[in-house]
Amino acid sequence: MELPIIALVAGFITIYLSADHFTENSAMIASTYKISPLIIGIVILGFGTSAPEMLVSGLAAFEEHPGLSIGNAFGSNIFNIALVLGITAIITPIKVDLKSIKNEWFVLMGFTFIAGLLLWVGKSLSFYDGIFLLVMLIGFLVFTFYESKKVHHEFDIHSSKAESKQKWKIWRNLILSLTVLIVSAKFIVYGGTSLARIFGVPDLIIGLTIVALGTSVPELAVSISSAIKKQHQMVVGNIIGSNIFNTVAVLAIPALISTSDISLINTSDVSGVWPTLNSFYRDFGFMFGLTIAIGIFVLWDTSKDESKQDQISRFEGICFFIILCLYLIIVT
Repeated sequence: MELPIIALVAGFITIYLSADHFTENSAMIASTYKISPLIIGIVILGFGTSAPEMLVSGLAAFEEHPGLSIGNAFGSNIFNIALVLGITAIITPIKVDLKSIKNEWFVLMGFTFIAGLLLWVGKSLSFYDGIFLLVMLIGFLVFTFYESKKVHHEFDIHSSKAESKQKWKIWRNLILSLTVLIVSAKFIVYGGTSLARIFGVPDLIIGLTIVALGTSVPELAVSISSAIKKQHQMVVGNIIGSNIFNTVAVLAIPALISTSDISLINTSDVSGVWPTLNSFYRDFGFMFGLTIAIGIFVLWDTSKDESKQDQISRFEGICFFIILCLYLIIVT
């Protein structure tokens, strides 16, 4: 009993501190390289906080359980929007730059639709599907870096060389804080899972709550820290970037590693097996619907109060959280 409690408390303390440092160093990188905080959120925060999902996906494929990767990708995206964005907006409304977020949101919508289409048409994910998804991700990253340089063309090469030592320290601190962030999430999952089993909570409930929450804890910690520091663009960029990496990279990894195609099982009667067609329709439907909801809440905000426009409000955050609760009720 004592060890899980210690792990849980230590995990929450270290994840708070590491998320704070991770956000600060990300903001410093944005300032030093004159890159938009949204781009930093999408690429650095998005990739960094998706590292646990990519690791789980790769390990699942190596252990001949590639189907788990699909559930990992879909589940993480649902939690990222409904839980992370929801909780963060409830704590403090998230202001967004519509011009900056619009293109990235359409990219996420497109990637989500294409990934779902690949799975639905062939009822499986093949090696070539994995290559296609990987090419899409590379194309998106190249386009993102091109756009960031086009907008911030005033970057001074000479000053960058003079400050190279300082930049190295920022990158070092960023990587260290990210490492502590991920390890802290593991402590929280271990502590929470152990305590739940001690008190007789079923494995299914543990998997859908504590474990699923565990892979979203880095995103949640970084988003709350960014929002409190008024780095709202990083919050939105973190969620969109993380979901892009989850949708493309987390699905591509098992498709490329697995020795056979990842097939959807055409039955709902196989106990404990994932992915089935029914679970695919359910989870993808929730994920795609939540992705659309971001656009509805932000891009087409019709609030008459100008102070509440161009933001994800507390009410909308509550709506996201209620959707998550409904999803968990349906799944269980």
